[in-house]
Amino acid sequence: MSTPRPSGDPRGPAGPGGPPRRPVRPGGGPPGHALMMPAEKPKDFKGAFGRLIRMLKPEHTRIAAVLAFGVVSVTFAILGPKILGNATNVLLEGIISKRLPPGMTQAQAVALAKTTGQANYAKMLSTMHLHPGHGVDFGVLGRILLTLVVIFLASAAFGWLQQYIMAGVAQRTMYRLRQRLDEKLARLPLKYFDEHARGDILSRMTNDLDNISQSLQQSLTQLISAALTIIGVLIMMLTISLLLAAIALLAVPLSFVLTMIIAKRSQKQFAAQWKEMGDLDGHVEEMFTGHNVVKVFGRQQEAIDRFDEQNQQLYLASFKAQFISGMIQPVMNVVGNLSYVAIVVVGGLGVATGRISLGGVQAFIQYSRQFTMPITQTASIMNVLQSTAASAERVFELLDEPEEEPDVTEPVTLARTQGQITLSGVSFRYVPDTPLIEDLDLQVDAGATVAIVGPTGAGKTTLVNLLLRFYEIDRGSILIDGVDTRQMTRSALRRLFGMVLQDAWLFTGTIRDNIAYGREGAGDEEIRVAARAARVDHFTRALPQGYDTVLDEDATTVSQGERQLLTIARAFLVDPQILILDEATSSVDTRTEVLIQEAMAELMKDRTTFVIAHRLSTIRGADTILVMDHGRIIEQGTHEELLEAHGFYNELYTSQFLEPLAEDANGISQPAS
Repeated sequence: MSTPRPSGDPRGPAGPGGPPRRPVRPGGGPPGHALMMPAEKPKDFKGAFGRLIRMLKPEHTRIAAVLAFGVVSVTFAILGPKILGNATNVLLEGIISKRLPPGMTQAQAVALAKTTGQANYAKMLSTMHLHPGHGVDFGVLGRILLTLVVIFLASAAFGWLQQYIMAGVAQRTMYRLRQRLDEKLARLPLKYFDEHARGDILSRMTNDLDNISQSLQQSLTQLISAALTIIGVLIMMLTISLLLAAIALLAVPLSFVLTMIIAKRSQKQFAAQWKEMGDLDGHVEEMFTGHNVVKVFGRQQEAIDRFDEQNQQLYLASFKAQFISGMIQPVMNVVGNLSYVAIVVVGGLGVATGRISLGGVQAFIQYSRQFTMPITQTASIMNVLQSTAASAERVFELLDEPEEEPDVTEPVTLARTQGQITLSGVSFRYVPDTPLIEDLDLQVDAGATVAIVGPTGAGKTTLVNLLLRFYEIDRGSILIDGVDTRQMTRSALRRLFGMVLQDAWLFTGTIRDNIAYGREGAGDEEIRVAARAARVDHFTRALPQGYDTVLDEDATTVSQGERQLLTIARAFLVDPQILILDEATSSVDTRTEVLIQEAMAELMKDRTTFVIAHRLSTIRGADTILVMDHGRIIEQGTHEELLEAHGFYNELYTSQFLEPLAEDANGISQPAS
């Protein structure tokens, strides 16, 4: 029989009577594993990233401040090596001045060096500020070092301000984006949730949003700082020495090419690693979920062997991925060290010939180190931004999904309804080319109990979805007390209904909270009255915390039957005018079923009730039984009338209850032919 599943159930097709469902993700891993998968490359990087940047528009003044603070912070950081080079020059000049005779001028010292054949030494002396006979000027040196400390502290302070403001920008942007997504989910039709796996929706709401948040907060500021650092350092290097700058720049394309080659190879290995991890996670999830079955059939060793095999494959893939990706830093270090050696040799010659000062070489070496790091960082950030754009694209796809048709501007409100329902010429199909319900006519009198039976895919659950406007009909009309449901708001329409599903849904919270979910503002006494009517009160009071007992996510503190009773108590509390019962007693034992049937009889008094029946014994007292097949009502009448007609219902009923059993030669009961 057709059984409604929770929205977004990823377990595959629900049958002809239900919407097509998205298949389970290959690999069989649990839904949570999808949250760890690396983001794919975006289909349109420019479009997705541009739209993400446009979302920052409300923060434009703060972003301007981030840019300004970034410029100041990087400028101070870049000035540091230059000032430190000046300190080195002061030390060197002081040492050389100390060795020269007092009273000698700098010009005399240069002339003396030339006369002794030390031409290069003379050139070096000519570029310095010497005071023969005096040592290091610690006053000047102290002021330089103090300036350096202040500059580094200022750079750190402005960098901190940049990060602080950007964190607020990112989190406010993500707050608005999460809010938009939450509001969007509330406006999406049930069709979207039926066609998309819950794991995929959760991934967009959690993993993709987290990925975007981290990029906005970290990657953008890093990218800004890296770009400013590259520009600033390049300018400083060019002002110190064009030759040394050319040597440093030669290492850039080599580093970039080597990084890209290694990154491409490691990317393939990481993809293999994630695939193997997905397979292993899927195997572990299946074995632990069905560990009783594994033990009953003696398949423990087979499960262990399979785990060992997949674990070995994951080890090999992970080793290759980590090893290859780990080569990037050593390769970069080799290129950087070769560049360093070249700069030191050429710079040393420049100092010896007086073309450059020792402090200048020292500053340049520091700049060359600063120059390589942001280039590597930028390449890494670009890969992160690819992932971010892919996540943004998935989020925007959700935001761009077609929404439910808007409610009418001047809706009709039924404060109270008699419960008379009329379906006239109703047609509906999930897939445009596959008819499901065609020209369905049905008249339900106020207070009547209507049972709906039929094989899987007959359209029973679909009919309920149409009554509640979870799906919009293609043609025809559905009237409640003569008012077309399309003339009401969806929320007002659904407030007329109470619903108890076969799959009991409880959330993490107390028993009191779960019952009170049926009606906002319900008092304790109303909750207890509903609990007593649903036969919940007796076992609830037997629990140590009573109504304050906290149910976990799976509600393992109560049995499956007690879970169902709690959902029935919730329906009692709603006090609906129209009831929908989807085999509400299917999960309880026979004795509890009798008690619930009595409670249901009380609940159904003077209310229009639709019962989706799986066990035909529960609907023999219905005022009308609708037998559906392929979206059409093929039989209609009371239980006795349908049995006497010897039609489809009679066959269903007979197959469940009235087939006599005959014993075969081995004494085993078999249905009589």
